[in-house]
Formats: sequence, C-alpha cells, structure tokens
Amino acid sequence: MDWWVPTDVGTVYAILDNLQAHRAPDVLLFSLAYPRWEFVFQPTYAAYRNRIEPWWKVLRSLALKGRRFETWEQVCAAVEKAAAYWNGHKHPFVWGRRRRH
Repeated sequence: MDWWVPTDVGTVYAILDNLQAHRAPDVLLFSLAYPRWEFVFQPTYAAYRNRIEPWWKVLRSLALKGRRFETWEQVCAAVEKAAAYWNGHKHPFVWGRRRRH
C-alpha cells in the first residue's frame, strides 16, 4: 500500500472500524515499519459515522442477501446489477434517519 501514496506526502491517515483484525499483530507491525501511516479507529458503536455503512446495507439487500454464488464473476455481476438499479432509482440520501416512503 505504501507505494501507492507519493513519497512527498507526510502523514497518511488510515481510518478503520473496530474490527478486531485491524488490531492484529501484522497491522501493528506495519504501523511500526511505516511510521508515516497513522491508524485512526472509529469509536465503538459509531457505525453511523462511517458514511459507507448505509451503502453496504443497500448493497447487501440488493445483491447479496439470500443468494449463493459459485464464482467471483457471479458476485461481480450481482454487484454491478445492484449498483445499476440503485443509480437508476436515485433519490436524496438523508443521513441519520430512516426514509419514509
């Protein structure tokens, strides 16, 4: 990952959720080996602050929930179809409360 970021960039902040794997020894060793990387962990029970979480919920319900896939290509096709559907039915997204129909 480090080679993706230009060397003239000082500190690189990686914002992570509280998944226990993000605190694994490998991750901590990475932070020691690459001191310009600083990990910022989201507070516990603060998924509402992570703006990608609502999209994951939509994606799971449109593309993944209740389905079985035999190949990676099938997963990709389901995600592309769900994204096309979502983009075809655009509406303003209101953060912090449920949308009433």
